[in-house]
Amino acid sequence: MTSNKPVRALLASLLFIACGLSVSQAALAASATLDKIKSSGAVTMGVRESSIPMSYTTGDNRFDGYHVEICRMILADIKDKLGMKTIQINYQPVTSQNRVPLVQNGTVDIECGTTTNNVARAKDVNFAYTLYVEEVRIAVKANSGITSIAQLSGKKVATTTGTTSVKLLRQHEKANGVNFEEVYGKDHADSFLLLESGRADAFVMDGSILAGNIANSKNPKDYKIVGEVLSTEPIAIMTRKDDPEFLAAVDAAIAKIVASGAMPKLWNKWFLSPIPPKNIVVGLELSPATKNAWANLNNKPAEDYLKK
Repeated sequence: MTSNKPVRALLASLLFIACGLSVSQAALAASATLDKIKSSGAVTMGVRESSIPMSYTTGDNRFDGYHVEICRMILADIKDKLGMKTIQINYQPVTSQNRVPLVQNGTVDIECGTTTNNVARAKDVNFAYTLYVEEVRIAVKANSGITSIAQLSGKKVATTTGTTSVKLLRQHEKANGVNFEEVYGKDHADSFLLLESGRADAFVMDGSILAGNIANSKNPKDYKIVGEVLSTEPIAIMTRKDDPEFLAAVDAAIAKIVASGAMPKLWNKWFLSPIPPKNIVVGLELSPATKNAWANLNNKPAEDYLKK
């Protein structure tokens, strides 16, 4: 009779492997963002310090803005779904360079800044439904005489480290043969300071950020947004790639906010009314592209907008 020892050993090994997989899967489930929020009673929101009016500091470690308020509404909905009485929101300032890594490594649970949803980034993070569609433009001093891309030849063009704005400028069909020098700011406020101080002749960035920094400057009339639209891009909230359950909860909350009719009110509040801390008015009208995004919720990347 053949011994059963090898068979038993094989079965024991398979059982050990299966148990190991079950433990790993249980550990993964336990580390999901929703479980983390419920067990800790807290959530970490990634915010920007100078992306007026989308996400910015109002001083004393306080943050506000269009995307920040929307994220608070999302988290309030998630709090209710989890049966929590309260939820503590911890704010983590992020930059263009570290925003994706901080979402990936779990430092930030939900990033509420001004991040373009594109194919490259979508390999590393998840993007929620788009609630803002941006136009990348050029800001210059009003007395510069610059009105188009062609006039940037031989000039210094500022942008923020870690963003795609200058790349978009170089790829624009009207930039063919236009040679300019790139200068970089560590954040949007620093990039605008390059323009303000004369160290740059132009600042290329999202229209909302340009408008916000101009409105917040000492003399807003000294600046203007000019030239061709370089790109139309969906700006969206980021979550971790390995947590589709949390993304689904975020998207469900967004759908509820949109269905409530709150979006036009939020737009008027942050783009067309005085905002803290200086009571400036950004003055950016609601675009058809953003209005369409509200009406047809989706998380399409920027590349899909280029196909239109």
